[in-house]
Amino acid sequence: MKTVIVVGNGMVGYKFCEKFVAKTDREAFKLIVFGEEPREAYDRVHLSAFFENGDAKRLSLAPREWYEENGIELLTNERVTDIHRNSKTITTLSEKTLAYDYLILATGSAPFVPPVQGVDKDGVFVYRTIEDLEHTLAYAEQIKKTTRSPKAAILGGGLLGLEAAKAVKDMGMEPHVVEFAPKLMPRQLDARSSKVLQVKLESMGINIHLSKATNQILGNGKITGMEFGEDDVLDVDMLVISAGIRPRDELGKSCGLKMGTRGGVVVDNTMRTSDPYIFAIGEVALYNQMIYGLVAPGYEMANVAVGQIIGDVETHMAADIDMSTKLKLIGVDVASFGIPFMPPEKGHSIIFENKTESLYKRINVSHDGQKLLGGILIGDATDYNMLLQMYLNEMPLPKNPEDLILGSRGGEDVSFGSAMDLPDTAVVCSCEAVTKGQICCSVKDDGNETVKAITKATKATTGCGGCKPMVEDLVRETLKSLGKVVKTSICEHFAYSRQELYDIVKLKGIQNFDELLDNHGTGHGCEVCKPLGASIFASIYNETANRQETIQDSNDRYLANIQRNGTYSVVPRVAAGEITPKQLMDIGRIAQKYDLYTKITGGQRIDMFGAKLHELPLIWEELIAEGFETGQAYGKSLRTVKSCVGSAWCRYGMDESVSFAIEIEDRYKGIRSPHKLKGGVSGCIRECAEARGKDFGFIAVEGGWNVYICGNGGANPKHAVLLAEKVDKETAMIYIDRFLMFYIQTAPPLTRTAAWLDKLGGGITYVQDVVINDSLGIADELDRGMQVLVDSYQCEWKEAVENPEIRARYTHFVNSEEEDETVEFVSLREQKMPTPWV
Repeated sequence: MKTVIVVGNGMVGYKFCEKFVAKTDREAFKLIVFGEEPREAYDRVHLSAFFENGDAKRLSLAPREWYEENGIELLTNERVTDIHRNSKTITTLSEKTLAYDYLILATGSAPFVPPVQGVDKDGVFVYRTIEDLEHTLAYAEQIKKTTRSPKAAILGGGLLGLEAAKAVKDMGMEPHVVEFAPKLMPRQLDARSSKVLQVKLESMGINIHLSKATNQILGNGKITGMEFGEDDVLDVDMLVISAGIRPRDELGKSCGLKMGTRGGVVVDNTMRTSDPYIFAIGEVALYNQMIYGLVAPGYEMANVAVGQIIGDVETHMAADIDMSTKLKLIGVDVASFGIPFMPPEKGHSIIFENKTESLYKRINVSHDGQKLLGGILIGDATDYNMLLQMYLNEMPLPKNPEDLILGSRGGEDVSFGSAMDLPDTAVVCSCEAVTKGQICCSVKDDGNETVKAITKATKATTGCGGCKPMVEDLVRETLKSLGKVVKTSICEHFAYSRQELYDIVKLKGIQNFDELLDNHGTGHGCEVCKPLGASIFASIYNETANRQETIQDSNDRYLANIQRNGTYSVVPRVAAGEITPKQLMDIGRIAQKYDLYTKITGGQRIDMFGAKLHELPLIWEELIAEGFETGQAYGKSLRTVKSCVGSAWCRYGMDESVSFAIEIEDRYKGIRSPHKLKGGVSGCIRECAEARGKDFGFIAVEGGWNVYICGNGGANPKHAVLLAEKVDKETAMIYIDRFLMFYIQTAPPLTRTAAWLDKLGGGITYVQDVVINDSLGIADELDRGMQVLVDSYQCEWKEAVENPEIRARYTHFVNSEEEDETVEFVSLREQKMPTPWV
């Protein structure tokens, strides 16, 4: 039996173990793993999630039992101090000595701490391990007890630095990102995309300081500030250093392995070091004169090392490593692939930028327009997977390459082909090196007909998860190619899609969920089908959420959004954002009476936070008495119709946008749909209401209104597309009536209009044919359906307040009238917020 010792139990060390036990006979090798940290391997890529839930176990890659079951001896909290190459042994800090046949260095990297005076003061932390995060959290809690509006700086504006900024913000501290370079993420982004990201982050309350060289850290024993130069000081109460990494190569250096000039253990394409019995993988390995800080190259290095040890000598590391990456930074999509910065001599760039929506898309193409060479995406990385595949597989570009980032403006087809058009060798999951061919064969030959089954069989989607949409497409299209019906059943209790259930309820006149379940389902229902059923009943009959409260989501059940401490927010409707001074004072009086935190939203409304459950009817009652009604901020329904002031006040206004927006909002209020709906009305092409970032929007132009549909902001922003141009107001409303009814009847559950249009055969051209040209002959039916919903509207708050049976639901305890005394708040800028989680 040969002994393999792995030094380091991070993500790459764990991946080595996982691949090793999958490919070897347990009787042939003994595997021993040393981990310096006190816990098993965990997911550092999603380290910031620890701040959200404080649960380290959720980050765990495998429990200790997994190591035992696979015959792996795991020694945590044990540091290897020396390698004795002549005797092929290692020594630990606790003076253990073990012999090896093969040694794997997977020691990873350590945070780079700049040699700045004062870096050893209290309140200065690094951002690398769970223990680092625990110490940071504990210090932040101390600071908040003694300091009003505490500030924290993050030294470094790269990937980890921006994640740390989000973590600091979640701690309830004011974040300040300090970056030496003149732009954020200098290794991944160009100047323009970095500026777009900067503006977006600043709008979220993250302060950015660029071109700052820190001279010293101020404070007597503990940090009080950072000095950048004479009279250039930033006062802060805490500092998190995230200024890059340095390989943990001290073991390799001390035992005489060949080292890089700037660090790292030199390896060849087999992952061997200068000692043939010692391999280095992950961030400690210097390959091609580079340290690769992404997880995918580290996983491939682990696979190569495993292959070499078990005798698969043909397994080699590729000469060129793809450094493409996609991630969500503080809720903002950021992606780069191929060559993000294009020298003019190699090709040219096509750039789309929308500052109002914080969108930036750049693709770099060859001079002949035939090849995609790379690109950058900020704000919307929906198309990243297909763009990456086009780059990696040198797929031909469309006639107009700009369609790749602007969409096919004719609407006849999409710019991308199907995922099935990719070659079988295309790597779909770069983290686990799973190809399109492997996924399709797993479906065809092994009977793995769900994404869950594919994940279990191939490990695809288990890394960063960015490949999941493409895996879903491949599974669906492969099943179709086999002639199998691809059912989109909503759950185990109903063998129907949402559209099929919608038709069943409508055609058979089913009035409640129990009747639907008894006649067309099985079992008792679940958290998936119950809210979906509630949505269908509301979409057909416009019944309020009060009628069948037991099948509603939590928010719909109590007609308010539940917050993280168990209190609720109250959002009255303020149509088009127009509000009188008296109404402002009424809201202020009510908010003050019930001690509510207030904030103006991006949708031109006023949110009131911190209401206890029993207070909700009392607050609604007072709001209704002042002329307000529910804003349905809790429902999958119309939220807002945003407007600019239009021609009533603005000298550029082409039409009266506020009146139109109020009319639209009053028309569609209360209508339930597969997902939330937002609208916008802009009085001119300056687009101050951001109508093209909404599910439906109107922009005044010479000759009438341009009508747009299927846009949205949020996590995956999409530009709305033109449905009709230069139509009068009445025609514009008819078109949106039909569009909304068509969407409500045909969209899958929890699908925004943009995603619905993306999956709709024929795209915008098909919608235009249905809505404008009545190609299906259903225009009259759609018109009637909308009018029924409009005519049957009622305010859910008013219904709850006036009906004693419904009002009685608003108690914290079913058997007592007592209040919930466990709810706690802390002060926040003359208001309050929930006590932070610890």
